[in-house]
Amino acid sequence: MAKTKIVVLQVKKIVYTSIFVLVGIIILGILFMMLLPKKNSGEKAVSKLEKTPVQRIYEAGVYTKEIEIGDSTVNLELALDEGRVKSLELVNLEESVETMYPLMKPTVKRLEKKLVAGEDIHKIKLSGDAKYTEKMLMESVETMLEEHKR
Repeated sequence: MAKTKIVVLQVKKIVYTSIFVLVGIIILGILFMMLLPKKNSGEKAVSKLEKTPVQRIYEAGVYTKEIEIGDSTVNLELALDEGRVKSLELVNLEESVETMYPLMKPTVKRLEKKLVAGEDIHKIKLSGDAKYTEKMLMESVETMLEEHKR
């Protein structure tokens, strides 16, 4: 005859095991909900830095414009996000142009700080020391912003 085995299960162990399994399933569910990306159902994009809705004003991208200064040209590069200006800089600035027009670089940096901070291009006031350089650069930036508006 076959030997019969008697298994004695204690109710206490079954209850504890089922509670631990249930707690484990709940913890895994919470982790999955926290780690999965949330879908954005609205039409406005949400900035990761600000966590506020951003209006889509511009076509995002990096745009350049040639500016003639004397006998040479300088490229002004404007990087736009959908709702703001990301950066503004001079590209291919030759040493001779930088020597002849020393206020170009600092003026572009000053304009970049104001535009990245969110100031409107029409509300930026010209400084006294580089008024003409600033005016020329602001007109170029304003033209670029108008060209790439949505």
